[in-house]
Amino acid sequence: MKTVVVGMSGGVDSSVAALILKNQGYNVIGLFMKNWEESVSEGGPCTSAEEYADVIKICEKLEIPYYSVNFVKEYRDSVFSEFLADYKAGLTPNPDILCNREIKFKVFLEKAMSLGADFLATGHYCRLDQEGRLLKGIDPNKDQSYFLHAVKQSALKKVLFPIGGMIKKEVRELARKHDLATAEKKDSTGICFIGKRDFKPFLSEYIPPSPGNFETLVGEIVGRHDGSCFYTIGQRKGMGLGGEGDAWYVVGKDQERNVVFVERGANHPALFSSKLKIRDLTWVAEEPAAFPLRCDAKIRYRQKEEPCTLYESGEVIFDQPQRAATAGQSIVFYEGDLCLGGGIIGLP
Repeated sequence: MKTVVVGMSGGVDSSVAALILKNQGYNVIGLFMKNWEESVSEGGPCTSAEEYADVIKICEKLEIPYYSVNFVKEYRDSVFSEFLADYKAGLTPNPDILCNREIKFKVFLEKAMSLGADFLATGHYCRLDQEGRLLKGIDPNKDQSYFLHAVKQSALKKVLFPIGGMIKKEVRELARKHDLATAEKKDSTGICFIGKRDFKPFLSEYIPPSPGNFETLVGEIVGRHDGSCFYTIGQRKGMGLGGEGDAWYVVGKDQERNVVFVERGANHPALFSSKLKIRDLTWVAEEPAAFPLRCDAKIRYRQKEEPCTLYESGEVIFDQPQRAATAGQSIVFYEGDLCLGGGIIGLP
């Protein structure tokens, strides 16, 4: 009998993943991972204690053993420290991608193997082909391959995604059918260590304010801000700018001058770009055999892939201009359902 360690988060997806594997005859072990120490920050708790309580309920219901592992230090060293450094540099990073690469499918995977597991399983909405290459999840509204593009094929060969071929509605129906405590639990959103707190006050605990000007692209000063690092391209709310006319949007930043550029209108030309320069390119499996590469890509999670050309230099040219491309965010490349890999959008 094969042994599978299921990464249990306290949500319905990982609960159903464990249920499916138990019903398939695997020897299932539940493993909860704590990545954030609530006492580190004020302003609202992370919910790890509540999540673990739900993990216990599910594991007892399924009659499988469960354990908890503490990766707070590893998370701060490998994920949060880089997250803060990027923000201070004026970037808008995505720590969930770094967490998957450095924590969930590295140290957490190693912990699962140390428990005698043949596989690690998670509740991600994605799939693998027979070669261990990453595929989109069946549910287009829940596909999470974007967040796993930096995980290598060598690690994915040791992973199972039991719900990747299901849609969310089916997952909840299965949880209800088996009377799982998490069946009606809302999906978690946002970044784990922030929980239900407002993002800017949380970030201000680690990055001191540095007041500067909101300026239009022609140099007109229209307001004051608390620090350019607190704002991201395409942002509309939270700037305190008003007046007659269309809403203001962040269209650019000058870190050296500590200036945030703003213009009116959701479709202002400054929000759109066809060419991007990217860094830290990584491939799930092998690097493409030849460049330039014609493929599809998306520059944020909830976006449809758009056709583009990727050059060996790291330049990407989209067939159609993309709105609010943001330095520090990930661009992920696809060929159909196959997730090829991705990189980090660089500064203009």
